Amino acid sequence: MTLPFLESSSVRILLVDDHAMFREGVKLLLQRDSHLEVIGEAANPEQALELAARAQPEIVLLDIDLAGHDGLDMIESLQATSPLSDIIVLTGVRDEGLQTRALRSGAKGFVQKDQHGDLVLRAIQKVRDGEIWFDRGTIGAAVTRLMSGDTEDQGPLGTLTPRERDITRLVGEGLKNDAIAQRLFISEKTVRNHLTVIFDKVGVRDRLHLAIYAYRRGLAKLPF
Repeated sequence: MTLPFLESSSVRILLVDDHAMFREGVKLLLQRDSHLEVIGEAANPEQALELAARAQPEIVLLDIDLAGHDGLDMIESLQATSPLSDIIVLTGVRDEGLQTRALRSGAKGFVQKDQHGDLVLRAIQKVRDGEIWFDRGTIGAAVTRLMSGDTEDQGPLGTLTPRERDITRLVGEGLKNDAIAQRLFISEKTVRNHLTVIFDKVGVRDRLHLAIYAYRRGLAKLPF
């Protein structure tokens, strides 16, 4: 599988997994596309944060279980260390709660290790396109749990302007600010300014809860 969106640029990837054999297998998979470049490997959180700070990868493939450490607990630190990195979680455990935690933590993708390798490549493509990629078998239940557990004041839909509704819908579809800007022919700064106003109007604290708001109000469909 060759990723069509990577014809003119290289995507720099950091592998974080405590099993050297698994890392080697993922590297062989990624080498099938010449536009994917593994710029580092880490077996524990300390190595991962050091490499992320130095290399600033565009994608981090992050295992959840790192020799006794919870990989999800380090997502916030990774994002602080390398703000432009998108994180795709890898796991051998099937647990809806893990996907919920991954969503809340800011991961953009979630791939089961027992799935076909091409899904890792597809996840990278979707995430780099500004979308999200989560396991289709359980994402609906995970998002439903988030929605049912969210008790924040959602605010009246009628307070949003047409432009704010468009941005809310696109956030609900998993697009990042640059993708929203391109879709609406506005600048990323304008998108950020709109989001500040939208968060205040709707009464949510982050993009995830805004996406949930969009699902609840019928502005966006679940991304699967």
